[in-house]
Amino acid sequence: MMKRRPLLLGLGARLVMGGGAASAAQLAVAAASPSAAASASSADRPVGVSPEPVLSAAPLVFPRDHGAHPETGVEWWYVTGVLRPEQGEANAPPAYGFQLTFFRIRRTLARPLASPFAPAQIMLGHVAVTDLAGQRLHHDQRLLRQGFANARTDETDTRVRLGDWSLARSAGADGLSRYQLAFRSEHANVALSLSLAAALPPLLQGRAGWSQKGPQAQHASRYVSEPQLAGRGALAVDGKPAQAVQARCWLDHEWSHAYLGRGRDDDTTRSVGWDWLGLNLNDGSALMLFQMRRQDGSTLWTGGTWRDPAGRQQDLEQQVRFEAQAWWDSPASLARYPVRWRIHTPQGMWRVEALFDAQEVDARRSTGFLYWEGVVRLLDEAGTLKGWGYLEMTGYAGRVPL
Repeated sequence: MMKRRPLLLGLGARLVMGGGAASAAQLAVAAASPSAAASASSADRPVGVSPEPVLSAAPLVFPRDHGAHPETGVEWWYVTGVLRPEQGEANAPPAYGFQLTFFRIRRTLARPLASPFAPAQIMLGHVAVTDLAGQRLHHDQRLLRQGFANARTDETDTRVRLGDWSLARSAGADGLSRYQLAFRSEHANVALSLSLAAALPPLLQGRAGWSQKGPQAQHASRYVSEPQLAGRGALAVDGKPAQAVQARCWLDHEWSHAYLGRGRDDDTTRSVGWDWLGLNLNDGSALMLFQMRRQDGSTLWTGGTWRDPAGRQQDLEQQVRFEAQAWWDSPASLARYPVRWRIHTPQGMWRVEALFDAQEVDARRSTGFLYWEGVVRLLDEAGTLKGWGYLEMTGYAGRVPL
């Protein structure tokens, strides 16, 4: 295991002095704190670093738990969705897909600094727009210290900002969530703004929002979703005039100390990546599925949740089996990604198919790794179209530095 003290201090110095993008290696160390530092031996642990942190299992309380949890090692707010012309059919094939993701990463410093420039909290962001007709992926990424006007979270509710990328939640008259999101990227030549409304209260994944990710007690996250978010907005791509769109989206909010577990990569109780699906069905149901994978590609843990249109839900922990059916080889990373799956669940067998294969995101300038993130369609065993959603696959182009 590499010594952490020089790299931790090196990243801290670079962020304090330069404020720019850090290298992938430095970000891997940043993402590992404090969980990685806590798992080091006492001789390896920098002075002032606390023992292994414990993820709170307290009941979730809203709206506070929509907000940030800066005491945890890593946290993200993640919105994916499909976009159609404003006047199009609600369940017609989408014209575009998108993701907007904000990461907050906590770093434990060997020498705490009483300064707003201390890089104790780092914010990262990813945006992507998939042009399904043109078979093209537009994406961008950002990295900033938290604590200034252009990089902020809020501990009382979802209010996240990274420059002119933003996500904010409020409660409607019915008490259900409403979201405003916006991003603009000259690099990717895209801009999107949406107003979204939830049809049901937040979906608490796993056991009342405790989502187990492996056999270790703390190999878990607190996990809240807002599926079937619906709304409208405006999308501009490739310098063309903005077009009115309707959206059907999925929002995830997760926070954890040890998302992948602890120990060496070849430890059979540790995962190096995951396959995740957030699927909005045409009848109003919602289906989340995931598997955590070991270094050798075998499955360490599976989970998921089914929710019907009336809000009844079923926890699918360790009741899911992923079966890859077809692969795409990335010419950029040389990774091989499964792009068609058969997934066996208590709700039946599902087929998941990417709408096009080349949806790999190169995020090495921010989170430090490449991953696949893209629009998929959901079919039942008979081949009937049931819904649309997003598939995320990590760890195929190198381990995820969490």
